[in-house]
Amino acid sequence: MAKENKPEAWMSGPVEGIPPLLQPVAHALLQAREEVHTYLEGFPDKLLWERPAGVASVGFHLQHLKGVLDRLFTYAQRQQLSEEQLSYLYAEGKPAANQTYQVQDLLKAYDEQVDKALEQLKTIDESALTDFRGVGRKQLPSTVQGLLFHAAEHTMRHVGQLLVTAKILLHQEKG
Repeated sequence: MAKENKPEAWMSGPVEGIPPLLQPVAHALLQAREEVHTYLEGFPDKLLWERPAGVASVGFHLQHLKGVLDRLFTYAQRQQLSEEQLSYLYAEGKPAANQTYQVQDLLKAYDEQVDKALEQLKTIDESALTDFRGVGRKQLPSTVQGLLFHAAEHTMRHVGQLLVTAKILLHQEKG
């Protein structure tokens, strides 16, 4: 059965409830999610932590996609990271020995974070986009807009890396 050839998210019209100036962020997050699901359909769990040529694993990218959205949106809301967020950051890419990870579980966690980010976008006042936001303990300078757009572009960067890694692993698997 042929896959439906539908337009990319940015060509699908406005995302309901998202302020106009934040539509590109929403479109990037929706496009990233769609691509991750498309390219990881049927991806075997046993390859999740493989690192061909030493690059980051598919599992790392899935964890990082969730984590980075959570962290950047937290900073955009003028909040500091919680201990739970910091623990998650330090654990990214390190599968716990006593936990079985499955692709579908990591995809679900990522999907939930994208949904949360989209809901947060709906609450942002466009007049606050240029407001200062400090990042991290050092309070490095950014703005609400800077953090949100970085969240979108950083997400797309890791999606690209994830897709290449997955394709290489699947090619190697076929022999």
